Amino acid sequence: MNSAEIIARTSEFVKSSLIDDSSGHDWWHIFRVHKIAKRIAIAESADLFIVEMAALLHDIADEKLNESEKAGLNKVRLWLNKMNINQLDQNDILNIITSISFKGGNQPPVNTLEAKIVQDADRLDAIGAIGIARTFAYAGSIGDLIYDPNVKVRSSMTKEEYRLGKSTAINHFYEKLLKLERTMNTTTGKKEAKKRHQFMETYLQQFFKEWNGFE
Repeated sequence: MNSAEIIARTSEFVKSSLIDDSSGHDWWHIFRVHKIAKRIAIAESADLFIVEMAALLHDIADEKLNESEKAGLNKVRLWLNKMNINQLDQNDILNIITSISFKGGNQPPVNTLEAKIVQDADRLDAIGAIGIARTFAYAGSIGDLIYDPNVKVRSSMTKEEYRLGKSTAINHFYEKLLKLERTMNTTTGKKEAKKRHQFMETYLQQFFKEWNGFE
């Protein structure tokens, strides 16, 4: 198989795996991240095949969607072997998948251009108008409220506290989303993140006006 055939088959595999997800980690999230990552990779002269494969597969391994991170990574390895991807490329793809997640803000910086690109693409889809929609979808899927002023914003968290601790959809903006603009790696990512960040700031201003009644 050539790279285009592998990408096409991987897209179908991921679509069939995630099409019914309602937590904001569905196929259409992957579709958008893939498009953004591809655009940035071309602008940055990165290895397009590695970027596309990692962007497509990054949530197949997500521990939120599997019994464990290890089980998710095994799914990815099995697929890469099925596609006869060479070991060096497999290592690059898996390195990206295991290094780009937020996990409470405790992850070290990514160390390859391709990882920086996929991380930027994934984080861009977590902010702005799409990010707002995904935040409320995910909060609902895990039983978190829209907002409760008695539930305080967590300033620092372990990975376990970030995943399992109680929060609200609005708190999530302060615990993660509003921090993402300053973590962007690429010129394209930084430019787009600035616009999406400003949109979220405007949204939150309006949210709290309405929470308190109206102007």
